[in-house]
Amino acid sequence: MAATVFTIANQKGGVGKTTTAINLAFGLARRGVSTLLVDLDPQANATSGLGFEKEAGRSLYGPLHGEGTATEKVLATRQENLFLIPSEVDLAAIEIELGQKDDYLVQLREVLKPLVEGDRFGAVILDCPPALGLISMNSLAAANHLLIALQCEYLAMEGLSQILSVVEQLKQAGVNERLTVGGIILTMYDVRTNLSRQVADEVRKHFPALVFENAIPRSVRLSEAPSFGQAIFEYDALCSGAVAYGKLASEMIKRFSLPEKTT
Repeated sequence: MAATVFTIANQKGGVGKTTTAINLAFGLARRGVSTLLVDLDPQANATSGLGFEKEAGRSLYGPLHGEGTATEKVLATRQENLFLIPSEVDLAAIEIELGQKDDYLVQLREVLKPLVEGDRFGAVILDCPPALGLISMNSLAAANHLLIALQCEYLAMEGLSQILSVVEQLKQAGVNERLTVGGIILTMYDVRTNLSRQVADEVRKHFPALVFENAIPRSVRLSEAPSFGQAIFEYDALCSGAVAYGKLASEMIKRFSLPEKTT
């Protein structure tokens, strides 16, 4: 059974995208879903956030040039069922180099195909740079579902229509007709502020079927965890952020029928 591929993409930075990629992947793995997290951001924050160093030759840069395979880049993590393909600074050059290739939008899909079509993983999560460049477009072309991390502020809402438009353009152009918007994850939610509540209510009103029930709270602990190279479940398993991502993982498993390993 092929893996379900999710891309977490947003043209705006600072919305909790990588925090979500790390902790959602970790949360799924804790629930028994064999999960591969692919760090496609040259800043490599998902890589360092799981405690790995940036090392030359570890990313998908080589395979995207026909040198080696994606399978060779997969690393096991401390968490059972969680695997990582790291990023590195060389990946920044891909934005320029991909545009020089034929079928430049589907290069990532072809590279990941052996990992997606095998039965090793139930879920593959792609963490993209905070821009709708060629890396992000490749991730959308490779994914089954787009997950949008939406910060609970009005400026973040302005970019929502843009990324939804990009999804439709890719589908209509025949680049990835299977792509759907899998869900909207409300991040940095502060129940104490009117703004957070108003934004959440507005998004739920316009996209009732898409918004995940569990919003991710604004949390100092979530901000601290990556500096220690840990997911929130390792850093503080009892904090509100860990509870929220645990519930989000459960929602994901139910919504997308992700396979859980039984012991």
